[in-house]
Amino acid sequence: MSRIGKQPVVIPDGVKITQDGLTLTVSGPKGTLTRTFHEYMTIVVNDDSVVITRSSDLGFHRGLHGLTRALIQNMVIGVTVGYAKKLEMIGVGYRGEMKGKNLVLNLGFSHQILVKPPDEITLEYVPKTNVITVSGISKELVGLTADRIRALRKPEPYKGKGIRYEGEHVRRKAGKTAA
Repeated sequence: MSRIGKQPVVIPDGVKITQDGLTLTVSGPKGTLTRTFHEYMTIVVNDDSVVITRSSDLGFHRGLHGLTRALIQNMVIGVTVGYAKKLEMIGVGYRGEMKGKNLVLNLGFSHQILVKPPDEITLEYVPKTNVITVSGISKELVGLTADRIRALRKPEPYKGKGIRYEGEHVRRKAGKTAA
């Protein structure tokens, strides 16, 4: 049995889970998330927990068992607490500015870059610390949006300039030495 998959997902107060066949809808104080799961997984919604079982012991089913449980847990956490990722901009002249919901970035290019977040995602920018906060209820969408912003100017190994996750370690290289 999968160690993660066999644990039930506890439903906290204020969260409502409804099931329609293979589709699960999780509603909470922050919003609503809906996801359709694989047909090999059996999902049983009780009053205070969700239990996931698999149909066989094949390797694919064992992997899917833990994944399904983790996805349901992420949905429950998302609608109660939410998710956030912070990005740091490091470099001379690297700065941003909020224009409504959109973020305008100056990253050393000859032009400004406009970042339009999905509807479920909110962006915040703190000019003093050059920190961008990506937040929302879907862990998948928060991570994807943060990664797309980071990909605009990845941290380079010589000076360390670029956009990086908060707390990310960038391995530095030595430059050329004079002979």
